[in-house]
Order: sequence, then structure tokens, then C-alpha cells
Amino acid sequence: MNNNALEIHSLKKTFTDFGLDDISFSLPTGFIMGLVGKNGAGKTTTIKLILNLLQKESGLIKVFGNDISNRYDFKQDIAVVFDDLLFVEDWKIDDVEKAISPFYDKWNTAKFQSNIERFHLNRNKKIRDFSKGMKLKLSLAVALSHQAKLLILDEPTSGLDPLMQNEFIQLVLEQKAKGCTIFLSSHIFEEVERTCDRVAILRKGKIASIQPIDTLRHQQSREFHFSFSSQEGATAFYQKMGGTLQEKTVILLAGKEQLPSILQMASSLNICDLSTKSQSLEDTFLAFYGEEQK
Repeated sequence: MNNNALEIHSLKKTFTDFGLDDISFSLPTGFIMGLVGKNGAGKTTTIKLILNLLQKESGLIKVFGNDISNRYDFKQDIAVVFDDLLFVEDWKIDDVEKAISPFYDKWNTAKFQSNIERFHLNRNKKIRDFSKGMKLKLSLAVALSHQAKLLILDEPTSGLDPLMQNEFIQLVLEQKAKGCTIFLSSHIFEEVERTCDRVAILRKGKIASIQPIDTLRHQQSREFHFSFSSQEGATAFYQKMGGTLQEKTVILLAGKEQLPSILQMASSLNICDLSTKSQSLEDTFLAFYGEEQK
């Protein structure tokens, strides 16, 4: 039995100055997967290919085990939230429902009305008068009103304040608890770390890494601050181990497995204090992108 909500195999799409090449990954049902990458890395292109909004050159895309080539009925099971709201600016909320609801067999008007109330959206306002946060809430109200099993989010909280971002994170986790599968493209690393089960890093149109978030956390280096009782000890440690020397303190990035040998060296030079700071997903992301500039 296939337990993947989304499967991508050897996906390719070429443009004049950019291309996706050999993109492959799977998203198990009930999981949240994050896709991160610099602007122009191919995140939105990947999503548009999944939705058949762009024609792929080669490769295979399956949604809940079904090849989506030349099919559009699969979208009944998918809800999408883009960074930009695609509704007509002169519309009000009731106009949105009238336009959208006929496309979904399982549209639930009561659920839509409940979502509108939950998000405190004004029915009498035109879309043009909505703030960015209100537009996101309207998109979510639509996305959560037709019993979608796969929720695709493309940079949904870009430009929003931290309070709205936190509210969004709670909503995503709530949907996961209800059994929804979620594919999240984002450049907000805290958002990805707090919600995702696995993360794919997209670089130059290719998947540079794809791992469970817990594995990434385990592999991440830590920032160690070694403080010495003398300047001589700090300088000697710096000369042997590298890092950054700040008076009597040496700042060093290292993995947990390296720590015993490093501590042995530091002890011989009269270390008097040690503190540590975990590296974030953003640090890991920057490390991947730093490699291409060397």
C-alpha cells in the first residue's frame, strides 16, 4: 500500500536562464514537509508543476498514488495558499465563495462561514481593502473549506508580522493533528523548524539535501565558547584549533562527536569556562549556500 500523499520522480523543467533538474522526493501522508531555498531556487516553480500550472519536460508526479499527467480531478484533494491572493479586488467574501465553491465537490458552506468568523473577517469589505494578514486568512478560509487532504503553502507568511506568523504556525499544526498532509515552501526558518517533519533544501534547481528535521538538528554543529584563565592559553588554543579569538575566549564551531578531543586540548591549557549555542536550520541552510561561493 502506498502511504505517500505526494511523490516526485526525476522532475525536469527548463527555462531560458533557469531550470529544475532531477527533482525527486516523497511526502508521507500525515507529515509536514518544508521546501527551503533562495529566491529563484525553484520553490514556486516546483509547486506550479505539482499543480499542473506549468508543463513539465519529464518526470513523474503522483498525488495519493495517482499520476497527475493530463488530469485535473486530483485538485479536489488539494488546497493551495499562495503568497499573492488571486481573487478579484472588487469582490467581497460572498463573491469569493460564489466563484470558488462550484469547483469543489465537497465544498462546505457551513465550514467556510465558520472559518470566516474564526478569522474575524469583515464580509462587507472589498478584497482591495484587506491587509496582507486578512488576505492570508481569507485564502486559508477557502483552503480549509472543501475537505482537502493535501495542503500546499507557497511562502504564505511572507511580509507578515510575528504575531500573525505565530498564529499561522498554530493553525498548520492544528491541521496536521486532524490528519492533513502539508507541503510548505518558506524562507522563514523558525516557521519550518516549528512545523516540519522533514526539510528539503533546494539549490540551483536541484535538491541539495532532504532529511528529517530531527536528523538535521542532530547533525548541526554547535557554537562553543571556550574561556581561558590566561591570554596565552586562549592564543595557544586558537592557534591549534582555529575559530575566532576574542581576548581570552575562543569561539569554535564543532559537532558533538568532536567535543571530547577538543575538551582534552582545552583542559591542558587551563580552560575556566565553556558555554554552547545550538546552530539553527538557517545556519545549516547558509552552510549549504556558502559552499557554492567558495
